[in-house]
Amino acid sequence: MEITGLTPAERRVRDAFPRGALVDFRTGVADEDDPEGGAAWGAERTVRAEVLRALLLAGGQAEGEVSALRVWGARISGTLNVRYAVAECAVLLAGCSFEEAPNLYGTQVRQLNLSASVLPGLDAATLRVDGVLRLTGCRISGPVRLGGARITRAVFFDGTRIGVHADGTTVPNEEPVLQLNHAVTEDDLWWPRLEVRGEVRIDGASVTGQIQLDDAVLVHPGATALQAENVTVGSDVRGMRLRVKGRVNLRGARIPGQLNLAHAGISNPGGVALRASSCTIGELWLREAEPIEGRVNLRRSQIDLIHADPGVWPPEVRLDGLTYTSLLPHLPAQRRLPLLEREVEGYAPYAYEQLTAAYRRIGDDDAARTVLLAKQRRHRETLPGYARVWGYLQDVTVGYGFRPVRAAAWLFSLLLAGAVTFASHHPRPLKEGEAPPFSPVFYTLDLLLPIIDFGQEKAYNPTGWYQWLSYLLIVTGWLLATTIAAGITRSVSRQ
Repeated sequence: MEITGLTPAERRVRDAFPRGALVDFRTGVADEDDPEGGAAWGAERTVRAEVLRALLLAGGQAEGEVSALRVWGARISGTLNVRYAVAECAVLLAGCSFEEAPNLYGTQVRQLNLSASVLPGLDAATLRVDGVLRLTGCRISGPVRLGGARITRAVFFDGTRIGVHADGTTVPNEEPVLQLNHAVTEDDLWWPRLEVRGEVRIDGASVTGQIQLDDAVLVHPGATALQAENVTVGSDVRGMRLRVKGRVNLRGARIPGQLNLAHAGISNPGGVALRASSCTIGELWLREAEPIEGRVNLRRSQIDLIHADPGVWPPEVRLDGLTYTSLLPHLPAQRRLPLLEREVEGYAPYAYEQLTAAYRRIGDDDAARTVLLAKQRRHRETLPGYARVWGYLQDVTVGYGFRPVRAAAWLFSLLLAGAVTFASHHPRPLKEGEAPPFSPVFYTLDLLLPIIDFGQEKAYNPTGWYQWLSYLLIVTGWLLATTIAAGITRSVSRQ
């Protein structure tokens, strides 16, 4: 394609292209070089998009040189439309002011660097980049579409602002403002300090390295701020000091390393703040994170380590089916149990079993028993009235078998009360001269323990209210013995 009618600025770009030389239009004055004011730049630093397109399609290079389109600080007028083009060169359009959103749909390039530029949007779905895609420090007011992109190396968005006008006002968008759904990169998604006003969607993306979101700000109140279902990551997802206003959806994500949300703040009042159900995660870190505002859903996920203080969890959670190996920091069971009572669906036995197993793995059997006792008490509230009465009895007497010392205390108290009472008032023998010498202690034991016979109960017959006391001791003894047996059976079955 022949390029005619070129301005001096465009000739500089044309002449530099075959040699891969940089054309720098900057003046060295920061205010004058800020691309936010690029609309006021004159012809001396304006390049038509059709000229750039012609260079990319025509190709060509000087002998012994490698061609590349390298421009810094230009105003790009018109629409850079290289849809489906194959450009065998690297592209650097840094610090530029784009009049229209570039159309790079299906384009193939060696490298693409739009760092520090101002764009009204970017349509680059199914883009192919053999090296790095760099949009560091960009200011993009409209949507960025990179769905289905294939990036050989890393994707850099650090310090970029998307969905925000120069004056800080939010650009209304019904569609996601940053889309990388089903994109593939063989390196990292490097997004520290990224600021997005609207939805970020990376459903089904595959990242061989890590996703870096430290200090990023994602704002989409009352809606989804980060949509990342079925994402596959090679190592970690780092979001230290991440700030999110809106929902974070990680359902089905595969993160073998850390999901690190230390010092982060996630807020979506009245809705789901964090959904990480059906996920496989190596470590979930919420160390020193702000209390989450909104519901948390971790149902059916598998997580090796959860590092979170109980204070970070919201009043409503979904934990049924969550499997984990260990918890940090190590805390008494009483600090962990209130979380299980916040289950939206009510009593979830599996959640108690998981917490019990976590304490047993570190050898804290006392905490494990405390959790199992709490499980029985929570289960009791789901039973009919008559069953709850029996449950209360087991709880008071032997703590459902987890507090066996209580049984000894009850037996000793009843034995002491009976022995003192019958010592002060001996019951009359049934047959004078044939009864063995009366022993208030063994007589009380005969009443309390139905399977033991010291011959005292059969030989003596109390009268009046003492007879009623004996009946009470017999009934209490039967109930206590049955409850102890049930507790022992439960304890043996756990071993």
